[in-house]
Amino acid sequence: MSVATANAPEPPDSPHPPDLLDTPEAGGAAIRGGAVRLVGYGVALILGLAATPLLVRHLGVVDFGRYTLVLSLMALVQGVTEGGLSAIGLREYSVLGERARRDLMRQLLGLRVLLTVLGVAGAVAFTLIAGYDSEIVVGTVVAGGGLLTLVLFSLVSIPLAAELRLGWVTVAEVARAAIMAALIVVLALAGAGLVPFLALQIPAGVVSLAIVLVLVRRLIPLRPSLDLGRWWELARATLPYAAAIAISAIYFRITIILMSLVSSDQETGYFAVSYRVIEVLVGVPTLLAGAAFPILSRAARDDPARLRYSSQRTLDMMLMSGVWVALVIALTAPFVIQVLAGDDSEPSVGTLQIQAAALACTFVAVPCGYILLALRRHRAILLGNLAPLTLGVVLTLVLAPEYGAQGAAVATVIAELGLAAALLWFARRGVPFSLKGFGAIAIAAAPAAGAGILVLAVAHPLLAATAATLIYLLMLLALRQFPPELMIAVRSRTRRQR
Repeated sequence: MSVATANAPEPPDSPHPPDLLDTPEAGGAAIRGGAVRLVGYGVALILGLAATPLLVRHLGVVDFGRYTLVLSLMALVQGVTEGGLSAIGLREYSVLGERARRDLMRQLLGLRVLLTVLGVAGAVAFTLIAGYDSEIVVGTVVAGGGLLTLVLFSLVSIPLAAELRLGWVTVAEVARAAIMAALIVVLALAGAGLVPFLALQIPAGVVSLAIVLVLVRRLIPLRPSLDLGRWWELARATLPYAAAIAISAIYFRITIILMSLVSSDQETGYFAVSYRVIEVLVGVPTLLAGAAFPILSRAARDDPARLRYSSQRTLDMMLMSGVWVALVIALTAPFVIQVLAGDDSEPSVGTLQIQAAALACTFVAVPCGYILLALRRHRAILLGNLAPLTLGVVLTLVLAPEYGAQGAAVATVIAELGLAAALLWFARRGVPFSLKGFGAIAIAAAPAAGAGILVLAVAHPLLAATAATLIYLLMLLALRQFPPELMIAVRSRTRRQR
């Protein structure tokens, strides 16, 4: 069965008990799974932040900029070659029968490996054509090996995500982060150069992949398909969405590549430090909204009323979370940059504070993208991503040469705002949810931001962020903005602890 004809699921191959996605417990399972993934992401983030200062100071600002450049190339390759296939695979796995699932996974495995290898080869060719030195070229090759392990991990995790078994996915992700952090310390103490650091994702990725393979080996075939005809059928059915994902990956990550070409190494390094923080946090909205995606997919197939309700709750929770994250990052930027890179990167503080606004926009754009994907509105997602790419590139080329890192940061914020607005408009055309939450969140955020700025002027950034958080939470409670499912989950958790 092709993706193009999968709007209606095939009947189950044999009688089964009710699927969790069809039960009222699915929402709670998604919230718990999202919470577990967020905690795991926090642990991985702490591990990464603990190792990053050693990495930055060992390599220096300029070499860290080169390190980030290679990782940005790999992220670009991942976004372009991934083409949304993992998200499409999760959607289809959530609605298909067992035999069709196994066939789908074989096609995806073969196609993803081929596209990734071709993408890495293209990145290496780019470094040669652009005239980068041999260290960058070799680093791109070894980083490509790490990317392949990451791609395979993402793909074979689909059955666990579709069944809302997100705890095991989290364990594997934390294991990868722990190995990465430990190896960074070892290599820094050994005085290693740039290339060994770029190769660290290979051993870390192999371990995380092995953990997931043990869990899914009986659920999906591990032998990829080499059927070119089926690959083309799969790719053609999802081509608009694949193009949208490629554009999204390009416009977010091309900024640092453009800076390396039109601005100084020093300004590129300042932007790289800020970019590193944003790059880590930009995965949070995907984790949170992604936990609800199987439910959205099943609801889009079977129940429009449930889809509207689920979409509203997901968007409200994401908006509430995104504004809080943006507040905390903006207020703690002086402390974060000091910890990561020391006094030499003080100009990165303003850059990070500007880019914090982009995070709030990302928390809106991501759930809207998932809603459109559940509805199979691939062209709408593509159209929503076109303007931000053009806007981001043009503004970076205009602002970065004169204003350096902060000019590039402004370009990314404007581009992300355009993306959020476009996807929100398209999503509302498909699911008529309310936008009342935006006004309420703005009312809650204004006094929180004001209090944080006042505390920041006289006290430590962490105290400023704490004050802003407390006021924000109190305002949200007063305005009754917490989704009922979240409150129920908190209360049930509290009862169990008692």
